[in-house]
Amino acid sequence: MNKVALLVRLEAKIGKEQEVERFLKDGLTIVQNEPATNTWFAIRIGQSSFAIFDTFSDDAGRNAHLTGAVAKALMEKAGELLAKPPLIENADILAVKLP
Repeated sequence: MNKVALLVRLEAKIGKEQEVERFLKDGLTIVQNEPATNTWFAIRIGQSSFAIFDTFSDDAGRNAHLTGAVAKALMEKAGELLAKPPLIENADILAVKLP
C-alpha cells in the first residue's frame, strides 16, 4: 500500500532540457530494480520544469530510494543539468486510485 511519497522538482538549465528529459527516461530502468519503490513518475511540467513523483509503503522504502542509484546519479548530474538544486519534498499519501 502506498503511504508515503517523494516529490522532486527539477529546473533544467537553459539548453539542457532535452538532457534532463533523457536522464529521467533512462532513470526508469534503474528504478525498476528498486523493490521498495511502488510507483515512479517522471513528469515534464513546462519548457524547463520537471518533477519526479514516487510512492512507497513506508519510510524505510523512501529512505532506500533516497540513497539508491537514481538519487546518486541525479546528485552527480545536478550541477551540469539543473539551474538550481533539486527541491526534494517528503509527502504523506492521503488517498490513491490506481488501476
